[in-house]
Amino acid sequence: MRNAQIKRETKETIIDLILELDGQGNANISTGVGFLDHMMELFVKHAKFDCNLICKGDIQVDDHHSVEDIAICLGKALGEALGTKKGIVRYGDIVLPMDEALILTAVDISGRGYLGLDLDIKAEKVGTFDTELVEEFLLAFVRSAGLTLHIKQLAGKNAHHIIEGVFKSLARALRAAVAIDEKFKDEIPSTKGIIEGLGL
Repeated sequence: MRNAQIKRETKETIIDLILELDGQGNANISTGVGFLDHMMELFVKHAKFDCNLICKGDIQVDDHHSVEDIAICLGKALGEALGTKKGIVRYGDIVLPMDEALILTAVDISGRGYLGLDLDIKAEKVGTFDTELVEEFLLAFVRSAGLTLHIKQLAGKNAHHIIEGVFKSLARALRAAVAIDEKFKDEIPSTKGIIEGLGL
């Protein structure tokens, strides 16, 4: 089984996260940030991971610390669950529609944390959630997981739809990338013979 448990405690957040890559899309999520709960639940559903995530954070300050630290833990869990990365497809991409929004996402499980992000979100908030935290989440995630990730908004006006399209497309791209290629299940998909994690 490809799984990992991450426990992280700071003066700002206490997080317990369990991730199973070969799951059914089952999520038990409680972050204290309602919109992030929604995004994480649909992320897990579309990635077909299983995830238990509990976060107690200083949301009386704002949501920033919880959002960033959850992404760090999610990235670490993904990296640990993948292990040597033997047999994985490694790459995944999708153009995903979410009503009027259209999001292109491509991921490489490269060992190198990089984010190429091109979004045009006009609204500063969705409910009480600061939309600028989407970028903070993705940056922390790719750095801790060691992923190369490109996300480009091709269309869209509604901030909720755009962000939901980002999380769904990321999930679908990762679902493809972490899948085991049965024909090459004993090979690491790199000419180097190793995919090194350079995460946090």
